[in-house]
Amino acid sequence: MNAQPKGRLIGVGTGPGDPELMTLKAVRALGEAEVLAHFAKRGNNGNARAIVAQYLKPDVVELPLFYPVTTEIPHDHADYKAQIQGFYEESAEQVASHLDAGRTVAVLSEGDPFFYGSYMHLHVRLASRYPTQVIPGVTAMSGCWTQAGLPLVQGDEVLSVLPGTMSEFELTRRLADTHAAVIMKVGRNLSKVRRALEMSGRLARAVYVERGTMDNGYSMPLAEKTDDRAPYFSIVLVPGWESRP
Repeated sequence: MNAQPKGRLIGVGTGPGDPELMTLKAVRALGEAEVLAHFAKRGNNGNARAIVAQYLKPDVVELPLFYPVTTEIPHDHADYKAQIQGFYEESAEQVASHLDAGRTVAVLSEGDPFFYGSYMHLHVRLASRYPTQVIPGVTAMSGCWTQAGLPLVQGDEVLSVLPGTMSEFELTRRLADTHAAVIMKVGRNLSKVRRALEMSGRLARAVYVERGTMDNGYSMPLAEKTDDRAPYFSIVLVPGWESRP
């Protein structure tokens, strides 16, 4: 008797928020998938699920993967690391159970799956065991600088991508040593990001973008933002090309 063929794992980049910025390949993969896995905070479906809603088959089996913690514990705390690593192990095995049954599983990832995406934690655990395809997506930072109409780098300029969760000292040092920067994971870190930009002399050029490419998205000079409140889907851009016309 032949063994049951293994299913196929597909990491699907959903893009930055606008459903029309999904690739044709991503939409086609959703049509092929028998199981749809998506990460979310417990109690809601998550943004990636909302982006792809119009493209889903009515009979697709959904597998929500709920984070055990989000911002309740600092990300560098031992308890956070233990809980989140255990969560990724458990999530990988839930997906593997469908793959072992021969099903095609699409795992959603906001932006691009290999750029700060939760999907990559499943990929490193499963890609060596199952046929795997990864579909790139338009990144959040690309969507944000386009919405803001902000040319970022040209010529020989260096672009640094910095997580806002870094220490204030490290953020300041790296901002002072680059032509342009994208600061991600802003959220609760906005006040720290603002101080680092001021210390590095870059605050006047910084642009704040909230929910880039989404219906309720907007952008503004960070220096004109009068509070330090920022949702998860926010980015700070520091353009280079200071000699632009």
